[in-house]
Amino acid sequence: MTARKEPISRRARPAKPALSQRWIVDTAVRIMRAEGLEKVTMRRLAQELDTGPASLYVYVANTAELHAAVLDALLGEVDLAGEGSGDGWRDQLLAVLTSYTLVLFEHPQLARSALVARPSGENYLRLVERVLDLLSRSSASREQAAWGVDQLLQNATATAAEQSTKEHGATGEKDWNALTRALHALDEATHPAIKAHMPALISGSAGDRMRWSFDVLVSGITHTPVPGAAG
Repeated sequence: MTARKEPISRRARPAKPALSQRWIVDTAVRIMRAEGLEKVTMRRLAQELDTGPASLYVYVANTAELHAAVLDALLGEVDLAGEGSGDGWRDQLLAVLTSYTLVLFEHPQLARSALVARPSGENYLRLVERVLDLLSRSSASREQAAWGVDQLLQNATATAAEQSTKEHGATGEKDWNALTRALHALDEATHPAIKAHMPALISGSAGDRMRWSFDVLVSGITHTPVPGAAG
């Protein structure tokens, strides 16, 4: 006769750690790395943390806010020092922006989400502080530097989102190849400007184009007055 197993008291089970925003975000990052951003939902997170979704809303208002917190956590990987870029403010700035973009390249879904889910956490604020500090070392006015930060980070985010779509998405690569074929096939009689600028329209590596776009923006920021600002 098989001996009956004694029931295990709930009191004998190890106590679950208390919920915290840090624990929630760290778990969300782990899920994203393993399964992708689309799996980072409040319901999936609640299952992982062995709690109810309602408990999470005390710390995170919704999925969009959760994704923004995940993005902020990953921004801790950005090289804010701009190592190996030289001593000049411009080279350091381009290095920081490149590092930010490459962090987003590693997480293509998050790069696209970042276009609408702007973080406001500690790591994002450190990034803004660093970019603003480097811009302030140029000839830019206070207003130009302040407005310029937004332009630079938006450009970097959009670049990462576009490039990640082409590199990691089958549809994005298909669309890019279709556009390339269409440009090559155009008739000079109907599209003379496009034909005159081919193949330059699609030339250059992603890295070269990214650095050039940052250079263009920085030059524009430092030389374009802000409307209404004191001269």
